[in-house]
Amino acid sequence: MQDSKPILKTVKPINFLFFRTETTLDKLNTLFWVAPELFREAVQHQLTITGPIHWHYLGFTDPAKPFTLEISLPVGETIPDYDGKFHFKRTDNFKCISVVHDGNWLEIPKAYEKIMQLVGAQNLQPLGINREVYVNVDFKLPEANTTEIQFGIV
Repeated sequence: MQDSKPILKTVKPINFLFFRTETTLDKLNTLFWVAPELFREAVQHQLTITGPIHWHYLGFTDPAKPFTLEISLPVGETIPDYDGKFHFKRTDNFKCISVVHDGNWLEIPKAYEKIMQLVGAQNLQPLGINREVYVNVDFKLPEANTTEIQFGIV
């Protein structure tokens, strides 16, 4: 496992086709079906796919409590009159602490620890929104996963 050094950055606005649900940490593994469906929907509507799948965690403050999860696919354009099973949104600028985690997702808490150290050291205020950008996903060799964590700050 290897994590990059946390950095402060602002992610520019992005268009997303996304799925929203209320869930808990122990149920995340039941949601892997969503990503292929998002890709299928984007292709069916001839949307330009502009990046990898993101998981956006909203209101995630306690691992034992439910939170809102948005599984999101970056797309080049939105469809204003879309009437399907997913949703569209365009985000605002997203100020965050970013760290790249290379390796098994079971080790990801260590990356979050690095982020929280920076939050404390610089007296930063968490936004209550975190993103995980799945740059590379390898279910057979989890050590090959690459995930960018974007921890939202005010």
